[in-house]
Amino acid sequence: MRRILITNDDGFESLGLQALIEAVKDLGEILVVVPASEKSACGHSLTLTKPLRFVELADNFYKLEDGTPSDCVYLALHALYPDGIKPDLILSGINRGANMGEDITYSGTVAGAMEAALYDIPAVALSQVCNSNCEETEIKIGYDNAKKVAREIAQKILHEGFPLERRKLLNINIPPVKNIKGYKITKAGYRLYANEAHLHRNPRGLEYWWLGLHPLEWERSEARDCDFEAVYEGYVSITPIKADLTAYEELNKLKNWL
Repeated sequence: MRRILITNDDGFESLGLQALIEAVKDLGEILVVVPASEKSACGHSLTLTKPLRFVELADNFYKLEDGTPSDCVYLALHALYPDGIKPDLILSGINRGANMGEDITYSGTVAGAMEAALYDIPAVALSQVCNSNCEETEIKIGYDNAKKVAREIAQKILHEGFPLERRKLLNINIPPVKNIKGYKITKAGYRLYANEAHLHRNPRGLEYWWLGLHPLEWERSEARDCDFEAVYEGYVSITPIKADLTAYEELNKLKNWL
C-alpha cells in the first residue's frame, strides 16, 4: 500500500487540513503530523533549542507540541516510519491563503514540502488563495476545488511517478473562484510589499509591534507566465521549485568581480 505523509503550517484544527485528508484518505496509508498551533510564515525552521513531543489525537494523527512543519516532517521520517521505509508522497497544506512569489521563502507550508524534497521524496505544497478576506473565502468558496486538485495531483504522482528531479517540489496555488479554468505551469512572480508594521503600547506604556498582512500585489511587468497572473486569471498555478538556491547565472560574473 502507498504511504502518504501530510503536514501543514495552520495547525491541527485547520479546515484546509481536514479537506486535504478527506481528498486523499483512500489513496493509501495516511499519516498526519502537524504543528500544535499555527506556524504561518515560520519558513524552513527546525527547533534546536527545546524538546519536541508528539501528541496522538487519533490513529495515525499527531500534533507536534512547539513544532514547525519542517520539524513535523523531519521527526515523522525519523521516528514514526520504520527503518528504511519512506512515504511515497508528502503533501503540505491545504494552506489558508496564497504562497506565491517571494512569499514562498516565508511559507511554512512550502517548507514542509521542501523538507521532504531534501530526502528525495515526492512533495507538493498546496494553498487556497483568498480574496481580500480569508474567512469570507472559506465560507463562499470553501475547499472543494482545492480538494479536487489535491486528489488529481496525488493520484497522478502515485500512478505515473513524480515529474521532477531530486530535491525539487511542486508549489500549487488554487484561485478563489467557483469555476476553475484549468492548470497553468508557472514561474514564481515578484511580489510588491508595503510597510505593515504597527506600533502599539501596553497598559504600562511599553512598546510592542504587530506585523500586518497586506493585499497581494505583484510586479505586472514581470507577470507573464507567473503564479500571480495565473491565479488572477482563474487558473491553478503549479510552480516547480528547488532546494538549490545557487544563482548559477551569476557565477562567472562573481568570479570576474573577484
